[in-house]
Amino acid sequence: MKLIRTQDAVGHILCHDMTQIIVGVTKDARFRKGHIVREEDIPVLLSMGKENLYVWEKQEGMLHENEAAEILCNATKNDHMERSEVKEGKIELKATCEGVLQIDLERLLRINSLGDVMIATRHNYARVKKGDKLAGMRVIPLVIDAAKMDQVAAIAGVSNPVLSIKPYVIRRCTVLVTGNEVKKGIIEDTFSRVVEKKLAEVGVSVSRKILTGDDEVYISSCIKQAIADGEEMVLCTGGMSVDPDDRTPKAIRNSGARIVSYGAPVLPGAMFLVSYIGDVPVLGLPGCVMYEDRTIFDILLPRFVARIPVTAHDIASLGNGGLCLKCRTCTFPNCGFGNGGI
Repeated sequence: MKLIRTQDAVGHILCHDMTQIIVGVTKDARFRKGHIVREEDIPVLLSMGKENLYVWEKQEGMLHENEAAEILCNATKNDHMERSEVKEGKIELKATCEGVLQIDLERLLRINSLGDVMIATRHNYARVKKGDKLAGMRVIPLVIDAAKMDQVAAIAGVSNPVLSIKPYVIRRCTVLVTGNEVKKGIIEDTFSRVVEKKLAEVGVSVSRKILTGDDEVYISSCIKQAIADGEEMVLCTGGMSVDPDDRTPKAIRNSGARIVSYGAPVLPGAMFLVSYIGDVPVLGLPGCVMYEDRTIFDILLPRFVARIPVTAHDIASLGNGGLCLKCRTCTFPNCGFGNGGI
C-alpha cells in the first residue's frame, strides 16, 4: 500500500475502513475497506479530516473485489432476477416472480472449484416467491488475478448464466377421483380437497373434478377427453397400490400416456406415477398425498407447473433426501426433504 493525498485518490482502493463521526447522529464506517474512491467522495473524506489516505497500489492484471464480483454476477444473473448493489465485494440476487430455481450444477461446481471465488445458492429446483433470496457471490481476497476471472467468464456469463427461474405457467388441471366407494357416496371425497389446497400454493385451480370410480376404461376415457379439451395437467387420485382393485396405473397406461416412472425412492410417496401425453403431465397420486402433510407430490408439483420435464433420472435422484422425518414443526420446503436430489 502507499500513502497519497486525498485529492489524488480517485480510482484508488482504500486499505481500511474510514469512520465518520457526527455527534448525536452516527459513528460508523463511512467508507469500507476495498472501496474505490470516487470524485464525489473527496469532499466527504476531507470533511472527515482525511487529508491523506492509504491505498492499494494498482497492479497490472489484478482486479478489485468489486470488479470481480460483477463478473460473478454476470455468470449467475438471469431473467426474473434482481441484483443488489455491490458491497464489500459481495452481490446478492433475488427473485422477481414465483417459480422454480434451476441451477446448472456442473458449471456451478466448476466455478466454485477455481479457488478464491464463491457462489452460494438455494438448492436446485427450490420453489421461490417474489423477493426470495436466490444466491450470494464474492471473491475471497481483496484483489484477484484478472486471469482467474477470465476463467469464470469462460464458464458462464451474461449470455449463459448458471441460474434461471422457470415461472409457473400451468394454471388449471383436471382431477379424477377414483374409488367406487367415493362415487357411490359410501365415503366422502376428502382427497380432492387436499389436492386443491396444494395446487393453490402454486397458483393452479381445478377446472373440473370427476368421480370416476374404479372403472379403468372410464378413467382412460376421462384422461383422453381432458387432453382433447386442452387441459394443462391431469391428476388421478388414489388407486395406485398393487392391490388387485387398484386400477389407476393401468388406466393411465391405456390412455396412451408415456410412463416416465411408476414408483419413486421417496417416503411418503413411493407409489407415485409420472407420465405425459405430449407435454401434458398425467400424474397418479398415491393415498399418502391425502393424509401426509408433505409427500413426493409437494416436491415435484412446482416442476410440473413450471413445465420443467421430469425424467426417470430425476425421480431416481430423489432418493438422496427422499425420507421425510415428519418433524413436529414442519418447515417444508426449507428442510432436507427432497433437497438432496440432482
